[in-house]
Amino acid sequence: MKLTEFAPAKVNLHLLVTGRRPDGYHLLDSLVVFPPVGDDVSMTIADRASLTIAGPFAGALTADPDNLILRAARRFGDARQCTAPYAFHLIKSLPVASGIGGGSADAAAVLRLLARIWGCEVPDGLALGLGADVPACLASTPARMGGIGEVLEPAPDLPPYGMVLVNPGVAVSTPAIFKARHGAFSPPALLPRGWDSAAAMARDLARFGNDLEAPAIGLQPVIGDALAAIRDQPDCLLSRMSGSGATCFGLFPTAAHAKRAAAGLRREGWWVWGG
Repeated sequence: MKLTEFAPAKVNLHLLVTGRRPDGYHLLDSLVVFPPVGDDVSMTIADRASLTIAGPFAGALTADPDNLILRAARRFGDARQCTAPYAFHLIKSLPVASGIGGGSADAAAVLRLLARIWGCEVPDGLALGLGADVPACLASTPARMGGIGEVLEPAPDLPPYGMVLVNPGVAVSTPAIFKARHGAFSPPALLPRGWDSAAAMARDLARFGNDLEAPAIGLQPVIGDALAAIRDQPDCLLSRMSGSGATCFGLFPTAAHAKRAAAGLRREGWWVWGG
C-alpha cells in the first residue's frame, strides 16, 4: 500500500513581530495562505524506516535520521505507540530555506499520512514540537497565526486572487534574519472580516508589512531585486517577502494575470510559480 500527501507552500501575506518571550522565541502575527504548489510525500510500510528524496531541489537535502520527515514519523510513533516502520519518498519541488514552509509542510504531510493510516488524530503539541510553522501547515488552510505559531484563528474571508512566487536562488537563515532585525515590536494587524476583491485585500495588506523583509534584504540584496521585478509586472497589486525569505510573492487580480506575470519573471537561477 502506498499513500501520498501533498505538502503545499505556506505564504505569509503579512508578518509582524509583536514581542519576544523570556525564552527568546519571538511572537508573531501573520495571515497565512497555502497556494497549490508544493512538495509531495509518499509512504509505504517497510522493513525499516527510510527516506529517499527526488525532485528539482533534492540536492539541497540529506536523508539522514535528523531529517524533519523522519523526525516527525518517530515522534508520532512514540506518542501513539505505533512502531511500524515506513519508507518515505519526498519529491522536493519547493526551494529549501526559502520562507514558504517547505520543511514544515513536509513534516505536516507526514503527520497527516500517519494519522490517516492509524485512524487517529495528531497528538496535541506534536506539530509545534517539530517547528513553529508546523501547526499551520498541518491544517494547510488560510489562517491568522499568532503566538510563536501555535495560535491559529480563522482567516478573513478571502476573495479570488492570483499569486506569483519568486525565489531569487538564495537561501537565508531564519536565526540570522531575526538577529539582524532591530527596532520596536509591531502591534497586531487590524483586518476586516473579509474582502470582496483582490484589490481591496491588497490595499488593506499594504498597511502592514513583513518586519523581517528589511533585515533580509540587508543580508541578501537580491531579495530587493526580486520584489522590484514583481512590482514592475502589469497589474501587480502588492509585492512582499514571505516569512524570513528569500521567497517573495505578488498579488494579482486573477490567476491568469499571475501566470502572465510569472512568464515575465523568469531569470537564470530564479524559481518562479504563478497561479
